[in-house]
Amino acid sequence: MSKKQKSILSKESLAFLKNYLNNASPTGFEKEGQKLWLQYLQPYIDKHFVDPYGSVVGIINPDAPFKVVIEAHADEISWFVNYISPEGLIYVIRNGGSDQQIAPSKRVNIHTEKGIVKAVFGWPAIHTRNRGSDGKEPQPKVDNIFLDCGARSKKEVEDLGIHVGCVITFEDGFEELNYDYFICRAIDNRIGGFMIAEVARLLKEHKQSLPFGLYIVNAVQEEVGLRGAEMVAKRINANVAIITDVTHDSTTPMINKNIEGEVRCGNGPSITYGPAVHNILRDLVIKTARKNDIPFQRHAVSRSTGTDTDAFAYTNGGTPSALISLPLRYMHTTVEMVKKSDIEHTIQLIYHTLLAITPKTNFQYL
Repeated sequence: MSKKQKSILSKESLAFLKNYLNNASPTGFEKEGQKLWLQYLQPYIDKHFVDPYGSVVGIINPDAPFKVVIEAHADEISWFVNYISPEGLIYVIRNGGSDQQIAPSKRVNIHTEKGIVKAVFGWPAIHTRNRGSDGKEPQPKVDNIFLDCGARSKKEVEDLGIHVGCVITFEDGFEELNYDYFICRAIDNRIGGFMIAEVARLLKEHKQSLPFGLYIVNAVQEEVGLRGAEMVAKRINANVAIITDVTHDSTTPMINKNIEGEVRCGNGPSITYGPAVHNILRDLVIKTARKNDIPFQRHAVSRSTGTDTDAFAYTNGGTPSALISLPLRYMHTTVEMVKKSDIEHTIQLIYHTLLAITPKTNFQYL
């Protein structure tokens, strides 16, 4: 984005983003985050619905027969309490793709009916760690990482309201870094929910009248297999779907570009090629980017996209679907990092693509 251009993100937008990212929204427990999102979206839509598992859909032009979806997922990776030892230590299992290697020494929030209980992932001091016969230090594994909440017996843990099944989130919050970078846990993919809400805001503020029904979808349970998108895609039965998620910035150390391809923060949104991505819709997105001078990158997937794109593409007899991804560093850590200009360009690309679609757009291959 040119330095001369005014940011499309308002002061109110950024305040919402910070609040939305700081709020916990673990997979299967997205309720509070969805409330915040819907409250922000409400002025820009005509109506909404919430499905039984908590996916939220805001609708513009609800009576239009032709339906277009823009979608993101609302959930963040987390942990479950799995076992409480007699000594009051808490062992965990994953809720989504949580990374055990980053857990030691992290602070967490255990969500209970009594409220949040603070705890830490303990780890033996460097002086004391037992080494194996090969002399190597032990590595963090799901079966050896543990939480210490200050309790020294199972009863003391339970007296705090903690029980098997309580969900656990890292407490790390939103920060701004140098050169317009944002960091937080769970940018994957609440940043997507933010971006599609901003598209709705721009449509309202620019008084754009769409010739179709627009369904702004914030789906639950993506991190455990695209489950929320599967449910809501069947209910909406859309004609077209544009999905936004994050993708890996592959320019940091220890990533093989021969395998991951090359995507870089600051170079614009990444447009995906793959079987689930509809060629005509993808080419329309690229044409729109070029027409509006929006920088973009390309990324290829060999089978599935691993995103909610797959759920929409392969439902209801096939729905033309495209994936527009935001480059992100350090995915599934507490310091996920994105560039502000990429956020703005992704919003612009989705917005202008919507303006290029009509019910008469031909998405037939033959």
